[in-house]
Amino acid sequence: MPKSANQKRKLILLQNYLYRQTDEEHPANARILMEELARSGITVERKTISSDIQTLTDAGMDIHCRRGQGGGWYVGARPFELAELKLLVDAVQSSRFITRRKSEALIQKLSALVSVPQEKALRRQVHVSERVKTVNERVYYNIDALHDAIATKRGVHFRYFEYNVKKERVYRRGGTRYTVTPCALVWDNENYYLVGYDHDKGDTRTYRVDKMEALGPDETIPYPDTCRDFDLTQHSQTHFGMFHGEEAQIRLRCENAMVGVILDRFGQEAMLIPDGERHFTVTVPVAVSPQFFGWLFGLGPAVTILSPERARLAYQAQLQAVAHAAEQVHSFA
Repeated sequence: MPKSANQKRKLILLQNYLYRQTDEEHPANARILMEELARSGITVERKTISSDIQTLTDAGMDIHCRRGQGGGWYVGARPFELAELKLLVDAVQSSRFITRRKSEALIQKLSALVSVPQEKALRRQVHVSERVKTVNERVYYNIDALHDAIATKRGVHFRYFEYNVKKERVYRRGGTRYTVTPCALVWDNENYYLVGYDHDKGDTRTYRVDKMEALGPDETIPYPDTCRDFDLTQHSQTHFGMFHGEEAQIRLRCENAMVGVILDRFGQEAMLIPDGERHFTVTVPVAVSPQFFGWLFGLGPAVTILSPERARLAYQAQLQAVAHAAEQVHSFA
């Protein structure tokens, strides 16, 4: 093999070996690197190794040298630190919208960004098979397609389904395709949701991405003002659990201990008005839905609805319906 070809291969082999096999705790000395090159049929002198390391360093590779016994060269800075990759691995394996197979593939790619010894530490926390995962393999690609539609301001069409008690797909609207202009993607409660303008219904709706099927672009849909003026922060604060509901200005009376809860839910901009020594009131925009009532119920008597009257009465009706259902179950038992 010509010397120039060997020289090119030598630098690539050294780069790959240093990147994948070394780190601060696992340096490689000249002897180890010479043996690695010899396995590929390349014979070099010890002094040549130092020259090649300098060439890689000049090219931008962050290579450090530790002197003394047990020393050698190792790669320092990488695109991601090990602690950062552990966070990404946790996010991948805990995300329900990513299938087990895709999770394992993504984690394998993330593992290639560290040395082999560090990869073992990274993979010690992987328990993908024990997590609840979606079975819709297309969701990963649907997310990418929806991001593209949002960036290019194009519409999409898709079929939307739920599951029955036999775990069979049941298509909404009789299997007719939904025609939607995407406004934003939201990751909430371990699921991805699309917030978009439904051209058939004439308003903004929310859809679980893993329940979409046969997603495709639709360039015939006009771009609505709703998406142009869409405020994701306001939408997230208003809607509970990504469920649709009539939007209203809800006035709440809260115990002082609930200040943190209210600010976490509605943001620092919420205006808190003292109401005596132990309470305050706040008026917030809310999409009134059973999920909002569920959030309110979880806070107990510490938070109550003052107005509007229709929201207060709807909450009372919800509580009465739950109490009635519990009584029926008790009677049946």
